[in-house]
Amino acid sequence: MAVQEARQGGADPAAHEGGCTCGDCPHGAREGHRRAVAAFLVKRDEYATGQGLPAAVAHSASASRQWVSEELAQAAEAVAERGRAEGAAWLARLWRRTAVVVWAGVVVLLLVQALTAIGAGWTSARTAGLLSAVLVAGALTAASWFHRARGGALAPVIGEDNRLSTSRAVAGSWVLFLAFAVLVLVGRLAAASGHRERDALIDGLELARGAGVVTVLAVVCGIAVLVRRVVGLRVQGQRLQKVRAHRPRAADLLTDDSGRGSFADIQYVVINGVALAFAAVRLARRPDQLPDLPWGLAVVVLVSAGTYLAGKYAEGGRPVILSVVRAREAGDLDAPIRTGDDIEIRGTGFVPAGAQGADRLARMVVRVGAVNVHVPLVPVVGGFDNPTDDLLTVPVPVEVEPGRVDVQVVTAAGVETNRYTVDITE
Repeated sequence: MAVQEARQGGADPAAHEGGCTCGDCPHGAREGHRRAVAAFLVKRDEYATGQGLPAAVAHSASASRQWVSEELAQAAEAVAERGRAEGAAWLARLWRRTAVVVWAGVVVLLLVQALTAIGAGWTSARTAGLLSAVLVAGALTAASWFHRARGGALAPVIGEDNRLSTSRAVAGSWVLFLAFAVLVLVGRLAAASGHRERDALIDGLELARGAGVVTVLAVVCGIAVLVRRVVGLRVQGQRLQKVRAHRPRAADLLTDDSGRGSFADIQYVVINGVALAFAAVRLARRPDQLPDLPWGLAVVVLVSAGTYLAGKYAEGGRPVILSVVRAREAGDLDAPIRTGDDIEIRGTGFVPAGAQGADRLARMVVRVGAVNVHVPLVPVVGGFDNPTDDLLTVPVPVEVEPGRVDVQVVTAAGVETNRYTVDITE
C-alpha cells in the first residue's frame, strides 16, 4: 500500500531510497546501489581534480590527503552497504528464476520429444524421460524453496566467498544428469512387461557399460571436495587471499576473483560441457542403459580435472614487502627517513583479487613499529593512485620512536606480509 501511495505521490518517496527490496519498486536495493556508486564516482573524480576541498585543509598537502581519504572511505563504506543489501535482495529473488529455468527445460524437453516422435511414434522411453525430468524439476523446485534466501537451487554451488564455485557447478551438473539417467531406466523398468526387457534394462546398469561415466562422476565430485579443502587450508596458511563478493555472478564460473578469465576454469567448464552433451546424446540414443562414455573422452575429462586442480594449487600467494624507501618529491633533498615523512613500501600482492573496491582498499593497514597506520586513499580520475598492488605510500606517524622499527602490511583479506626493518632518525 505504501509503495502504491509513493508511486501516486501520496507518500514520501525517500522512504524507498535504496533500502526497499520489494522488487518492482523504482527505489529498490538495486537502484539504491546504482545511485550510491554513481555518487561515489563523482565525488572521487572531484577530489582527484582538487574540487570540494575545505579551505581549512587546502593549504596542506598531507592534511588534504588525509581529509580526502577519510571522506572517500566513509562514502565507500556506504556504497558497500548498498551493495550487500542489493546482493541479499538479488539472492532472495533468484530462487524463482531458477525454478522458472528448470521448468522451462522440462517444456523444451517435451517439445523436442514431440517433434522427434513425428513419424517414429511415442515410446515408453519418451514417457520415462519426461516423467524423470518432472521428478528432477520438482526436487530442484523444492530445494529452491527451502534455500530461497541463499539463491534457490544454486545454493549448493555458491562458495564461502559468495561466488559460484566452478568445481561444485560441474560436479552438480554430472550428479543431476546421472540421476536423470537412472530415473529413465527406473521408469522403463517399471513399464517393462517381459522378462527379457527387464533383464536387458538391469544389464544396462552394469558397471562395464557405464565405467567411463561413473569414473568421471567420481573424479569431478572428488575434485569439488578437494578444491574446497585446498582453498581452505591455503587461506588459513595465509598463502591465498580471499575477499567475499557482494553476490554471485554467472561469470564466476569462468573467471578468477578479480573478474579476469581463468584458463583453468574455462577449460574445465568447456570440456565437461562437451562431455555432458555427448553423454546426453548417448542416453537419447540408448535409453536402455547408462551412457557409455568412451574412455578416450573420459581421459580427456580427467586431464582437464587435473589441470583445474593444479591451477587451484598455483593461484594466489602471500603478499611480500621487497623494500621500503623514503618518498621524495621533486626538489626535495635526499635524506634518511624521519617521523612525519612519507615512505614508499614496494612489493607485491598488496591488493588481493576482488579487493579493488574503495571499501576494501580503505581497510589496508601498515604497522610501523607498534603503530597501525591506515593507508590513505589517493584518488585520480578513474581510480586510485594509492594504494596499488605493488606500491603503498604512508606517513611515518610521530608516535614512532626513532631507531630500528619493523614495517608490515595487513591487506584487506587480513593477510600479513613479512616484516621489513627500517631505520627512523630524529
